[in-house]
Amino acid sequence: MMHIQSTQFSIGQVVRHRVYPFRGVIVDVDPEFNNTEEWWDSIPEDVRPRKDQPFYHLLAENEESAYIAYVSEQNLLIDDSGKPVDHPQVAEVFGEFLGDSYAIPRSYRH
Repeated sequence: MMHIQSTQFSIGQVVRHRVYPFRGVIVDVDPEFNNTEEWWDSIPEDVRPRKDQPFYHLLAENEESAYIAYVSEQNLLIDDSGKPVDHPQVAEVFGEFLGDSYAIPRSYRH
């Protein structure tokens, strides 16, 4: 039986990475690491996060591009810029930007 822990962040919330210069909006969360070992091994050991924590799927952006990111909870902070995320898929998933998060359409809720 998998232990389900609470998460610090929620779907629709705008966050930024603690170390790297990117930010994004959360679209999904895994209660613990759920990616490939190849992906895991590609992270340098000195910055590799623990697997036993929530991992978040982000519609992310940096100064050069928009992409999908997979980030551990320990590496996320609340983004307090007050700016919307400029990712082309945001409008497909979310409603109105509320200043620090996006409205979640009824069709997206469980």
